[in-house]
Amino acid sequence: MEKTVAIVGMGYVGLPVACLCAEKGLKVYGLDTDKNKVDLINAGTSPIKDEIISLKLNNIKGKIKAATNPSECVPKSDVVIVCVPTPVDRNNAPDLTALMEAVSSVSKHINRGTLLVIESTIYPGTIEEIVLPILRKQKFDAYRNDVFVAHCPERIDPGNKKWAIETIPRVVGGITKEATKKAAEFYREIIEANVVELSSVKAAEATKIMENTFRDINIAFVNEMARSFDKAGIDILEVIKGASTKPFAFMPHYPGAGVGGHCIAQDPYYMIERGRQLGFNHEFLKIARQINNSMPHYAVELLENEMKKLKKVLKGAKVGVLGLAYKANVDDVRESPAFEIINILKTKGAEVFVFDPNVKQGSNVKDMDELLNKSDYLILATDHNEFRNMDLEKLKKQKIYAVIDGRNCIDKEKIKSMGILYHGIGRS
Repeated sequence: MEKTVAIVGMGYVGLPVACLCAEKGLKVYGLDTDKNKVDLINAGTSPIKDEIISLKLNNIKGKIKAATNPSECVPKSDVVIVCVPTPVDRNNAPDLTALMEAVSSVSKHINRGTLLVIESTIYPGTIEEIVLPILRKQKFDAYRNDVFVAHCPERIDPGNKKWAIETIPRVVGGITKEATKKAAEFYREIIEANVVELSSVKAAEATKIMENTFRDINIAFVNEMARSFDKAGIDILEVIKGASTKPFAFMPHYPGAGVGGHCIAQDPYYMIERGRQLGFNHEFLKIARQINNSMPHYAVELLENEMKKLKKVLKGAKVGVLGLAYKANVDDVRESPAFEIINILKTKGAEVFVFDPNVKQGSNVKDMDELLNKSDYLILATDHNEFRNMDLEKLKKQKIYAVIDGRNCIDKEKIKSMGILYHGIGRS
């Protein structure tokens, strides 16, 4: 019998999951509150800029039925997967509004015996303390398996062609052993990688938080080392290259002008808040966040230092910012440090020109040539291929005086050879 799956949230996580399920021959519904997004998916068009997803949607056109009303799909589904955003608010406190609304909506239409999986990133204890009480309001007792509730933290890296959603191992943890088993069996049907069953839902919840906090801490470490090495006249990339020759106990991370994305820039705050609730102070996590949050300011400081060599000041200067997306070759701008860089520049009185080939709405020039023509100084915020491979001779022709390479991705020696000042993050 054909299994039916409803995916709640058709964004950077939910849409790839929906495509994967459709490719595996499951009947798939996509549920989202955004009607425009729903209409695009039903027309076989991806609402997010992703070559892989666009190709998949084209190949499986008509096999994902998107809707805005849960009554159209939840009652018909054997499996319901919640993939809604779990951001932080202005005070960096976890905002679980979308999750609570999604579960509440689903709970009013879900059938007994359905597998309900939360993929959204959450702190340990969220399902037991927030999700289950919502289900209880509709007379569902997850401990009795009225609904099989489990957590399988999403693992998706947008734009990564090596590690696709179907080849990344997953972990699952359920409210009951039966829920864990059901969830594991489902994911083994749709992915080609290992599925690890954990002993509790809390352990599964904690897994994603640990993964991303690990990255945040290590990026903070290398950012701090880069700033230190810079004062010592040492190129951080050369040091990382040297350290990477050790075949054990070292994992390379790279410095940059800030950390963005829905996961690394936010997930540590979930653990910080959970620790506070439990009476524990995550000092290490807080310091890492402070360091990484300071990097956009550092990038602007580097520009100001280079301008001092030219006896120029930032006020009134024409600065071009290359990139808005938080990472290379995607259109995802969530928590992108580029916005903070732009804000700092404007606050200091600079005239700012912005171009991102993948985020046209945020750009205020039509292309790279116009940005170079209008700018005297550059800050590279995103290492898109278009920027990595740009014709550096154009910088000289357009009389660019200084380049701050916030991703250490362009040829510093060539730029310097043209008489242009260069400074990267931990390399000058």
